[in-house]
Amino acid sequence: MKTVRILGEASFEIHSDVVSAALTQEGGQLGPVEFVLGKKTVSPFHVAPWAGAKEAKALPPILRALRGDFFCMPFGGNESPWKTEKHPAHGETANNRWEFQVADTKGLWTGLQTVLQTIIRPTTVTKLIALHAGHTAVYSRHIVSGGSGPINFGHHAMLAFDSEHGNVSTSRFVRGQVFPGEFEKAAEGGYSSLKPGALFNDLAKVPAADGSFADLSRYPAREGFEDLVMLSSKPGTKFGWTAVTFPKARYVWFSLKDPRVLASTVLWHSNGGRHYPPWNGRHRRVLGLEEVTSYFHYGLAESVAPNEVSQAGIPTCVILSPQQPLIVNTILGVAAIPNGFDRVKSIKPGDGEILLESMNGKSARSKIDTSFIYGKETF
Repeated sequence: MKTVRILGEASFEIHSDVVSAALTQEGGQLGPVEFVLGKKTVSPFHVAPWAGAKEAKALPPILRALRGDFFCMPFGGNESPWKTEKHPAHGETANNRWEFQVADTKGLWTGLQTVLQTIIRPTTVTKLIALHAGHTAVYSRHIVSGGSGPINFGHHAMLAFDSEHGNVSTSRFVRGQVFPGEFEKAAEGGYSSLKPGALFNDLAKVPAADGSFADLSRYPAREGFEDLVMLSSKPGTKFGWTAVTFPKARYVWFSLKDPRVLASTVLWHSNGGRHYPPWNGRHRRVLGLEEVTSYFHYGLAESVAPNEVSQAGIPTCVILSPQQPLIVNTILGVAAIPNGFDRVKSIKPGDGEILLESMNGKSARSKIDTSFIYGKETF
């Protein structure tokens, strides 16, 4: 498959009747993605303001392309080495070149498959991006083969809130915590607003550094700050979701996962709190909704070592085995909602669909094959 240049990046394209998606060759970043909802088209994923600009050429691949969603292994900054391994930010999977393998249509499914050989920790990572006719969703699968030893990993989805506020909600979490370290340093031009390390059980009431409480269930908010929190599912939970409702635009963005594979959700609130390059105070109204098995965004060394999250019974890494590939599945999609649908209260899998229910009693349905999360073969 030939690549096309989209916002500065050589990209593969894939289409269905209701979805058009691009995948960058460097770093395997998914975006932009357009979803057709009736008579309108929505494109919820964020693309960095410097994408395609001359200044971006000097940036590392992960920042140069920064858009949509991408697979990170190991997830995080990786500032500390683990044994003899020193990984780039969010790993080779988010920085190196993915090689095209196959693009094909079988029945109602259309798929694009690429592959990457990691070097620092030798593995073969196969990426499948699949679309299903009539489904306003992107089905994403990563298969990690041949590796051994502990690893943390995750997805790094980012939404743009350009025109309206959104209401944020997730499936039940048993542990919520603000990033326990210094997420941004004022001396370096970075600013955060939440209380480091604070525990919480309600997104609408999260301790702030000034002694007040912040409402993380509505975004954008706290302009001029960067913040990070992590929400962890109850171990053994089989179905998890994260959602943002856009009431005026009349749709919900959602991600679906198996929490036994992706144990936590990191929320990155990026609203102009970084004044150093390449951010320069212009990265605003962006929300990262990142499904991970990791100790926040520290990286491999901290996720493998005993930490307060793993000591609470939440896995922050897994052990790779050459005999058993690691398979990570997610579904990222949108659904039309009726007028007055305020915030997602629940998402329930059904027979070839999901049922979305709001806090105020409204409901919506979307055609989704949730069996993909648990390993259904499409190609």
